[in-house]
Amino acid sequence: MSGYEVVRERFAPIFADIAAGAWDRDRERILPHEPVAALDAAGFGALRVPAERGGYGVTVETLTRLLVDLAAADSNVAHLYRSHFGFSETLPWQALQVRERWYPRLVAGETVGNASTEIGGNALGTLNTTLKRAGDGWELTGEKFYSTGTIFSDHTRVSAQVIGTDGEPTAERQFAVVRVDDPGVRVHDDWDGFGQRLTGTGTTEFDGVAVHPLDVLPRVRGTQEAVHEAAFFQLVLLAVQAGIARAARDDAAAGVARRSRTFNTGSGKPFREEDLIQAEVGKIAAQAFAAEATVLAAARAIDAAWDLCAAGGFSTDPADVPEAAFTAELAVEAAHVTVPDLALSAAQALFQTVGASATSTSKGLDRHWRNAQTVATHNPIAFRARSLGDFHINGAAPVGLNAIGEATPSHSTATA
Repeated sequence: MSGYEVVRERFAPIFADIAAGAWDRDRERILPHEPVAALDAAGFGALRVPAERGGYGVTVETLTRLLVDLAAADSNVAHLYRSHFGFSETLPWQALQVRERWYPRLVAGETVGNASTEIGGNALGTLNTTLKRAGDGWELTGEKFYSTGTIFSDHTRVSAQVIGTDGEPTAERQFAVVRVDDPGVRVHDDWDGFGQRLTGTGTTEFDGVAVHPLDVLPRVRGTQEAVHEAAFFQLVLLAVQAGIARAARDDAAAGVARRSRTFNTGSGKPFREEDLIQAEVGKIAAQAFAAEATVLAAARAIDAAWDLCAAGGFSTDPADVPEAAFTAELAVEAAHVTVPDLALSAAQALFQTVGASATSTSKGLDRHWRNAQTVATHNPIAFRARSLGDFHINGAAPVGLNAIGEATPSHSTATA
């Protein structure tokens, strides 16, 4: 069996249990603490931990295939692991002491959430959340939104502006990893999006939280790590959308297969034998196939870049970024332009297969479209398309997403 088939065999029963409760959780807005606990206990969070460190050591492609499987079961659960796997991906570039500190924790089932984005008030490239020296360690203070996964995690990774010895913000930004159960950390389940409602994407506050020196990690643009992580983070979202498309396919097929009623305007045969309805389900299946194939192609591009970085010893010198890393980012950008439309189209076409009964809230079929749309809005597709065009026209290197903040006023606005 392939590496994917081996690990798939371990997690398939858990995925099936997760799928069985997905609609009930969405309808009642029940956060998936139990599904996450089951995955953590089975070592899901250690999939990318090297085998010699006690993990599964799977490729990015294998991880992506599993995330598509999980997203087909429940897109919320697959999505909330994005932050954890993003953290895991950075460890090969960290100091040996950091790796020795964190790999055993990940193998033991501990997870890491995300707290990077601020809801407003910070200029692009700066942060209001601060990190300052405090004795032998550091102290973290601030507030974040879109803290996906943090409410389910043992730790969370927080982006912060470093305060200098003079008490003023420096130009340096770092990551601080802190325990979620620290007395100074408060996590709020206040995410009100119409889709992906169970990802824990809400507010997290940090009030003078002590940070161990080994848990302050560099955040440097233009390195192998930065380029890889930017592409990887988007790949996880694409895997979630491919899983949603597959779920729409499966629900469409199942709905048609069990439907007994038909219309006089059709052939009079049961829906499952109706040529035109079969074709509609076939189109959804084709969209799901195209979405997954595109995402896996991007994953293979990331694996190729990863292998080159590993061969060179995971350098932190910006001069050592292989061209394959930018090729991988371009592959992810191409997928980012195409996959959301495929997932949204599949989720919408689902309603053309069984008639008005599909809109019953008791079925919950609308969640596929709501979830696909929510994931698709994570950053503007137009910016990805522009980047692709700039590369193919002018040879410009792609720039991965690394900051969100208030825009600089234009000259006309500033002087008005």
